[in-house]
Amino acid sequence: MVNLLTVGVGDCKVSSGPESVLATYALGSCIAVAIHDPVAGVGGLLHYMLPESSLNPEKARESPYMFADTGVPRLFHAAYQLGAEKRRLVVRVAGGAQVMDENGVFNIGKRNHLALRKILWKAGVIIHAEEVGGTTSRTVRLEVASGRFFIRGPGMPDREIAVPANGKGGR
Repeated sequence: MVNLLTVGVGDCKVSSGPESVLATYALGSCIAVAIHDPVAGVGGLLHYMLPESSLNPEKARESPYMFADTGVPRLFHAAYQLGAEKRRLVVRVAGGAQVMDENGVFNIGKRNHLALRKILWKAGVIIHAEEVGGTTSRTVRLEVASGRFFIRGPGMPDREIAVPANGKGGR
């Protein structure tokens, strides 16, 4: 029996339950970070809204998963507490679209993606697969048992975002 764990906006969930499926909906300029350790059977999903907690330190204290710089480290540490190891983690990313900002004034999606890439680079973590940018929202889900990661856009069927055969990062 599937145990669907919904990750809301500015939220994060981590599980080692093989029946768990982590899902988040309506990623516009927000970013979803999915991590999976195939050996430990641990998966995690973060849905953050903004790149830097310095934009609103009080809000960051109340909702650390709302921001890349406070949410991403917490996602990884929660997975480590369940037995995941950094060197084994498969990282996939989705979102960062330019929505409700046709002229690119704020570029929140691009700024969110850049912030994530900097955080992961400094931590020595590669992104194995990603689908970011564009102008449409996305819904994603991660199957904890298999590590399979699925993405869907408006009016589109689910499709899997697999890790390249060489295991290296990329798009």
